[in-house]
Amino acid sequence: MKVLVVVTHPRQDSLTGSVTKELVKGLTEAGHEYEIADLYAEGFDPLLHPADEPDWDNPNKIYTEEVLREMKRIRNNDAILFVFPLWWFGVPAMLKGYIDRVWNNGFAYGQDSVTGERYRLPVEKIGWVSLVGGTQPHFEKHGHDVAINRELTYLVDYVGVKEAAVDYLYETIEKFPDDPEKENRHYDAILNEAYRIGQQF
Repeated sequence: MKVLVVVTHPRQDSLTGSVTKELVKGLTEAGHEYEIADLYAEGFDPLLHPADEPDWDNPNKIYTEEVLREMKRIRNNDAILFVFPLWWFGVPAMLKGYIDRVWNNGFAYGQDSVTGERYRLPVEKIGWVSLVGGTQPHFEKHGHDVAINRELTYLVDYVGVKEAAVDYLYETIEKFPDDPEKENRHYDAILNEAYRIGQQF
């Protein structure tokens, strides 16, 4: 399977970047091919300009070159794996903008006005790997896992993709200033879990 790994973080030397490296190691170990789309590093513009605004009366609208390039990249892969930090209990604005612009009418949803064919995002599977700063008990106590799972799985369902997975990596901002070995073990465990997610994707 060919997997498009969409990474959202302003720094490549972040924990999100390290998690991505382990994810793709796992993907490779499982026999998958992968392509990385680093939205910040590639300078993706998350703003939805009029040229890419959905036209409900014209599902055959031609979008900008940047959006068409991303659509082509999705078509060239069998699955998408999103990697991102959870900010304010939602996906980063950069990633939201990517979805707004690229998962557009006439590509990820909508209906061809001539043939009547319904559009769906042309991949078999979508995975979400989110880095959460807090603990799992705190996250679940307030129902954030339920709310975010519902939103992300609904997005996948709306664009006609049948298989989805949501994984969380917790305590990703934890520090142990008095115990560096404990801190190393903590982050090694997070990276090992990332590798496992990639391997089992």
